[in-house]
Amino acid sequence: MLDIRQSSHDAYPDVYTRGVVDALHALAAFDDDRKALMSARLLRRAQRARDGERISFLDPGQVIARTNIRVQDARDGKFVGSEIPHDLQRQWIQGTGPGAKPGVSLDKSIRNVAYALLSGADGWMFDGEDALGQLSTMALDNQRNLTLAMRRDPVFMGAAEQVAREMNAWSEPFLGRRIVTDWRRQLDTTTNLFRPRGLHLDDRHVRRSDGSGFAASIVDTVSFIVNNHRPLRDRGASLVLYLPKIQTAEEAALWHDVLSALEQHLGIDVGAIKTYVLVEQIEACFQLMEIRATLASRFVGFNTGRWDYINSVSDALAWDHNFINPNIDAVTMTFGYMHRYEDRVRRAVNTPDAHGQCALWQGGMEPNIPVGSPAGVARSMEKALHGARREQREGASGKWVAHWKMVHIVRPVWESAQQDNQRGRTFPPLTYSAGDAGALTSLDPGPRTIRGARDLISVAVQYGNAFGQGLQAAALKPADFFGNEDVLNLMEDMATGEIRLSILWEWLHKDARLTEDDADTGVSAGDGFTTTLFSRLLAEEYDKLLHAGDRDVHAQSKNTTLPIARDIVDSYVRDDVKLPWYIDLLNITLGVRDSAEARRRIDVLRRSFHERGERVTKNVDF
Repeated sequence: MLDIRQSSHDAYPDVYTRGVVDALHALAAFDDDRKALMSARLLRRAQRARDGERISFLDPGQVIARTNIRVQDARDGKFVGSEIPHDLQRQWIQGTGPGAKPGVSLDKSIRNVAYALLSGADGWMFDGEDALGQLSTMALDNQRNLTLAMRRDPVFMGAAEQVAREMNAWSEPFLGRRIVTDWRRQLDTTTNLFRPRGLHLDDRHVRRSDGSGFAASIVDTVSFIVNNHRPLRDRGASLVLYLPKIQTAEEAALWHDVLSALEQHLGIDVGAIKTYVLVEQIEACFQLMEIRATLASRFVGFNTGRWDYINSVSDALAWDHNFINPNIDAVTMTFGYMHRYEDRVRRAVNTPDAHGQCALWQGGMEPNIPVGSPAGVARSMEKALHGARREQREGASGKWVAHWKMVHIVRPVWESAQQDNQRGRTFPPLTYSAGDAGALTSLDPGPRTIRGARDLISVAVQYGNAFGQGLQAAALKPADFFGNEDVLNLMEDMATGEIRLSILWEWLHKDARLTEDDADTGVSAGDGFTTTLFSRLLAEEYDKLLHAGDRDVHAQSKNTTLPIARDIVDSYVRDDVKLPWYIDLLNITLGVRDSAEARRRIDVLRRSFHERGERVTKNVDF
């Protein structure tokens, strides 16, 4: 029923173990259900666009699909959730990032895992999704490195000893102290978390025997759990997944069924695999308690991810010409619909279940990296601390950081509160009125400027280029600030690239009006963001990247992946129909170095969605 790419199987026998292959075949039937749910997603959005219909709450009397749980019972907490495992009770800071680097030897690639486990973070979410490059065998390198690290293989231990010295060499002048004392002991103080790819993605190395794609979510989950559950459980550690891109409780129910089947296959207790859920799709915010009830015995908490969520709102309201986002830096967690989203999440986790148990709320991502001029670092770190203090006050039990250096800068915010977590804080109960629904798409006034457009375009092109080079997480900043050490690079991943294209698409196709004059372009406040203006800005920003130094834009990319990234940005933003996923365009051109071939593939993808309403998600180079 499944085919594993022979070259990948031969090169990674330690990933495609007999246990993994057997489990993949045992769970393969769930792929039909996954594909049906992904088709349903597209149909829902298409119907809402045709009818001009906004998302609404579920009927309280209906039963959640794939379950016997009534919606009202879920909202009332009439289910038994999960106790919080000992190693998740205190998660003040969770770091995020992949366990592998592209194009380097194993001893260098595995250093990513060492940095994570020696960082001092309470947990580290090893990413198989938005921050992991898909180039060639990156997903398999990620799995191999994690398995070697979990088993404390000598190649990992050697890397960890070296990394510990380097971390202390940074921390002693910057923080005035060593951050790693006993490196061997410290490896066991960070909880291991893993994020598989979402239900919407197909794997690059496993497919169905009929040639169609197979769920990357199942491949990632099976590979991580089967290969690592024994060493983790032998150390008394929990098995924890972060589930991404869920839109509905029915999708959460599919995840629950897949995980239950895997637990049964492995002979471990049902509910042993614990799950956080990333609330990064607006539809999920309309079904928070339903998702929580559906995952029940394995659900431990929600995470409020900023970038993916902004993009999902833009996608869901692509039909509404009155919904136009401002400059990206104006859409903070206190902005209109974002504030309402965060508020619903904290109310949902603090609604007690049938045993009086509440869940956890993990705050959003801190993308800053403390590398730059002293003044630039100081400003950025204060901004990071301001955001952390706000989330702590609002009830988050911790937050994410995108770089290990940020752990010791942000963690003191929660240390000073001296609470393991903030479960059970009192907030008003969730309500489900038309006003509540409307608030989830409310806008605040905000600027739309040429400076904002340039930033969106520059980073979007740079991100596509980084993805093509195998870096799905990359430290970037707009080209106009190259060489300016007062402006720090931010860690960007798939979601941050995606929302930049979404905002540009809105501005171009919804007759957005700019709010400030711009002398360079001759634009005045009140002028529209036109195709001619977009094309001019894209050409100018692309030219800056072509002439940038190798430190900012790798020379080898300028005649290969950079022009393809420009074509993807141009195609996505100009298209009258908003394509559902930026990553589809990046995946279909992955490994391509010829611009004409890339444009042909982009056109194939566009025509598939325009003419049949279908995404191209399988690996066309299998």
